[in-house]
Amino acid sequence: MKGDLASRYVPIAEAIARLLAPNAEVVLHDLSKGRIVHIANCFSRRRRGDSSLTDLSDLDLQQAVIGPYAKTNWDGRRLKSVSAVLRDRRGRPEGLLCINQDIESYSKAVEQLSALVTLPAHHDAATTIFPGDWRESINQRISVLLGERSATLAGLTGDDVSALIAKLDREGTFGIRHAVTYVASILGISRATLYQRLKTIRTGASRPSPNRGARRAKTPA
Repeated sequence: MKGDLASRYVPIAEAIARLLAPNAEVVLHDLSKGRIVHIANCFSRRRRGDSSLTDLSDLDLQQAVIGPYAKTNWDGRRLKSVSAVLRDRRGRPEGLLCINQDIESYSKAVEQLSALVTLPAHHDAATTIFPGDWRESINQRISVLLGERSATLAGLTGDDVSALIAKLDREGTFGIRHAVTYVASILGISRATLYQRLKTIRTGASRPSPNRGARRAKTPA
């Protein structure tokens, strides 16, 4: 590779910085000079020509990539950093390309998202406000069953759907007016299909088991 370190790697540093802007700076170190030869999207208050402050004795330059590792910016913001070891044609280390990513903004975003998705503890006021919300009751029952099966509605098999219908039937769900239509719409099936499955489930539940029939046959009249 011809040309000095800067001419070869500055375009790469700039490309990475632009892609990750504004939360990452890219620093190019020349190990032979012990100096920063380029810095893109600078937020660390360092400048081109500053000392790298790099102790080569502490670095394992046999690695191709060092890190990720933690750093702290001058303003206390946390950085997640990684360094690539740059080599000359003979394979000798000649530079470091360091990417420092400011993770504070991401951390705050995670905290905000966590607050948004955290549900409050059960409050009786909700039941008081909507005492007749049978749809909510059905939604909760379905949610419990999906949690037990570690499944989603879209991933339910035919047997899963039948098990769900059977559970709702045992709990008296289909005695609620319009519940059949509501459940069918949730499951993505027609009312006719749901009624047919209900009939099959109820017929199977009312039919005596073979063992019970066998015991009756052995009982003296």
